[in-house]
Amino acid sequence: MIFMRLAAVVVAVIVALGAPPAAAAPPARLIVAGYNIHAGAGEDGVFDLTRTANALRELHADVVGLQEVDVHWDARSEYRDEAGELARALGMHVFFAPIYDLDPPAPGAPRRQYGVAVLSRHPILAARNLEITRLSTLTPDASPAPAPAPGFAEVTVAVRGTPVRVYTTHLDYRADPSVRRAQVADTCSILGRLPGPEILTGDFNAEPSAPELAPLWTDLVDADPHGPTYPAAQPVKRLDFVTASRQFGIRAASTVATTASDHRPVIATLTLSR
Repeated sequence: MIFMRLAAVVVAVIVALGAPPAAAAPPARLIVAGYNIHAGAGEDGVFDLTRTANALRELHADVVGLQEVDVHWDARSEYRDEAGELARALGMHVFFAPIYDLDPPAPGAPRRQYGVAVLSRHPILAARNLEITRLSTLTPDASPAPAPAPGFAEVTVAVRGTPVRVYTTHLDYRADPSVRRAQVADTCSILGRLPGPEILTGDFNAEPSAPELAPLWTDLVDADPHGPTYPAAQPVKRLDFVTASRQFGIRAASTVATTASDHRPVIATLTLSR
């Protein structure tokens, strides 16, 4: 009886003083990587998709933006579906966004495709293959004007109930920055159209200080890995990026020493407060 009266007094005091404030939810953590997989060939030039999968597995990433992905493209990758095979090997969801989509080599065969992809441990809620300015790399010596073309992947995933848009891209490789400048302008026009956090990964084919990349840094934060990414064995240039909108905090970023491609992957730990 005395215990019950004491408990009642405690409850009454708590009600009078108000319930203690709820502890703030810890920020959601997201490990994001960007990796140009060189169509499954290592820096040694040998095609080995198992080696590529192993390199990706060792990143322990939640989301990965991939560039130079072949899907039934040609003999260099044994006409295999690299996006699908990597997703199955890693137990991840995938969205593939072709840059090139060509007729099959024979009637009834799959279409020949090459582009970018996003792998995600989180279910993909929505996905689109968007257009940015491109100058064909299939005929690099040709001189048609750059024009809108697909291959800019947008994937929406839910992180603790918050929709996060993840983009991956592969910018033009030429020394002349004019196409990259147009691609960055297109990218900036896509980002921020909708509210909410965004992540952009990719092989930008330029270093962070390149003038053509400057507009990106108005709204995005570069997860600086403090190391170059290309070429993989003895890298001297940082061409590969994980970037995020300012809703994210960047806890850590690094490159990973592997020659499973001719590029090294970049991996970043991001935090997102709800």
